[in-house]
Amino acid sequence: MNLNSIKIGDLVPDFNLYDHNNKLIKLSEYNDKKILLSFHPLAWTDVCAKQMKIIEKEKSTFNNNNVIPFGISIDTVPSKKEWAKSLDIKSFSLISDFWPHGNYAQSIGMFRKEDGFSERANILLDENRKVIWFKIYEISTLPEFNEVFYFLKSFRK
Repeated sequence: MNLNSIKIGDLVPDFNLYDHNNKLIKLSEYNDKKILLSFHPLAWTDVCAKQMKIIEKEKSTFNNNNVIPFGISIDTVPSKKEWAKSLDIKSFSLISDFWPHGNYAQSIGMFRKEDGFSERANILLDENRKVIWFKIYEISTLPEFNEVFYFLKSFRK
């Protein structure tokens, strides 16, 4: 799968990656929930920080929609741990796709090889890890999470 081929209905591969608390996260363990993979290029940057803070602020909206959000980037676990602390992230996992460098982002076409980091994107998966909605944003653009919530509302109908 690459950036040009990701589409609604695609099954994304499982991953075994560590979060900011050094907890192993396996995507396949969340088959009873929808998943939001919120890719952000780099920790410690302004737009990425705002993106993660919105997810934290909207934790009840995600819960009410049976969605587990994950923030994912190529940063190391120790960096993610300190960043989560600085942002007061407590309700979701910041996942490290550090080694092999950006391997998961590459596997689903979200890696910007020329830059060495991922796209800024939101990918919404159903309970079977199939893509039900996604959007790739300009690197400098803060994702609009109301788009995700609007889709979830219309998806339930």
